[in-house]
Amino acid sequence: MRSSRLLTTAMLCTVLAVFAGAVPCAISQENAVSQQNSQQSMVTVPAGTQILVRMLDSVDSSKNPRGSRFSATLETNLVVDGQVIVPAGNTVYGRLATAEQAGRVAGSSELTLELTDIVVHGTAYPIFSTDYQVKGSSSTKRTAKRTLGGAGLGAIVGAIAGNAGMGAAIGATAGGVASVAQKGKSIQVPSETLLQFRLEQPASLPAPPPNSVY
Repeated sequence: MRSSRLLTTAMLCTVLAVFAGAVPCAISQENAVSQQNSQQSMVTVPAGTQILVRMLDSVDSSKNPRGSRFSATLETNLVVDGQVIVPAGNTVYGRLATAEQAGRVAGSSELTLELTDIVVHGTAYPIFSTDYQVKGSSSTKRTAKRTLGGAGLGAIVGAIAGNAGMGAAIGATAGGVASVAQKGKSIQVPSETLLQFRLEQPASLPAPPPNSVY
C-alpha cells in the first residue's frame, strides 16, 4: 500500500516537473512572436491619399441596414513616395454608415459607404476614409453623387496611378463598369462598381519586403 502511494507521488512529481519546464518554453515562444511583430517595419500612408476600390458585394438601401459590412478590392496600387505599399487586388472592407429607404409618400433613399480595413499579408489593418454618399429622389431621376464612369473614371485612375495618359486610355474603355443606380425608390451599388475614397487620417501599414516587385 505504501509502495503504491510512493509510486503515485513520484509520478505526480514527474508530471509537475515536465509542466513547469513547458510553461517557460511556451511563454518564451509567445514573447519571441510578439517581439517579431513589434519589430515589423511600418509605413505611414498620409491623410488625403486616394483609394479607388471595386465593389465585390452589392448593397441596396431596401435590403442592407445601417452597419452592414461589405467587401471590395483595391483597384490601383496604394503608393507612398513612389513605393507600392499595398498592391492592387488586395481586399478592402467597409460598412454602411447610413442606409435609409424612402417611404411610400415622402422622403428619399440614401446610402453612405465608408472604408474600415485593408488587408495586407492576410491581416486586416484599420483605416479611416471619407464617405461615399448616394442620395436618391422620389422620381426615377438618378441623383447619385460622384458616380464614376467613362472619361471621368479614367482621369481618376490616371491620377491615382500617376499616369494621366494611361488614365485617359482606361476611361475610354471603361464603359462596362457598373455604376450606382436608382431602382424605384431604392438606391443600389452593384458589384463591380468603382468607388473613390480618401484617407481622413494617416494609416499605419506594413512596409513591403525588400526588393519586392508588384
